[in-house]
Amino acid sequence: MKKIVLSLVAILAFGFANAQQTRFGVKGGLNVASFAGGNYWDAKSLIGFQVGGFAEIKVIERLAIQPEVLFSTQGAKLEGPGSSDFDSKLNYINVPVLAKFFITKQWTVEAGPQIGFLVSAKQEGEDVKDLYKSTDFGFNFGGGYNFTDNFSVGVRYTVGLSNVADYNAEDFDEYYDSPKNSVFAISAAYKF
Repeated sequence: MKKIVLSLVAILAFGFANAQQTRFGVKGGLNVASFAGGNYWDAKSLIGFQVGGFAEIKVIERLAIQPEVLFSTQGAKLEGPGSSDFDSKLNYINVPVLAKFFITKQWTVEAGPQIGFLVSAKQEGEDVKDLYKSTDFGFNFGGGYNFTDNFSVGVRYTVGLSNVADYNAEDFDEYYDSPKNSVFAISAAYKF
């Protein structure tokens, strides 16, 4: 955790050193989240949201590094005993760090790693945070369109790389069958 915070501070400090090339902004949007993994093929999607801020740090004319801090509602609708379904609602503070490439002035593509910190977990209104790991790792890829210099929209898919349940997989089959976050997001952003 210290390394991530120090890396984020270093990136922001670099951004302040090149203030004319750094822009800050806010963003928010819709999440369609579920669990992926061998035993979770029947998990259904939950609709949620994400909201937060970002810095767009230009490295060269067509390439920027974009660290973000987002509050994100995720989880899945799972099959319970019998025929009842229940919602597993997970709230994270996600910190993606993306490489953003400008295909044109309007069109962008982005990709990069993400770490998520579990804030809360609920199933049918009950606190189940102990059933889930406190950190989550994923990889993002997506694209965007800049309507103006300040306003843009984007789509992003986050592939979960780590088991979110609070147990350690002992072999590949157990890891494959473990639940991993899977999130499709549509967002709007405003740069200052």
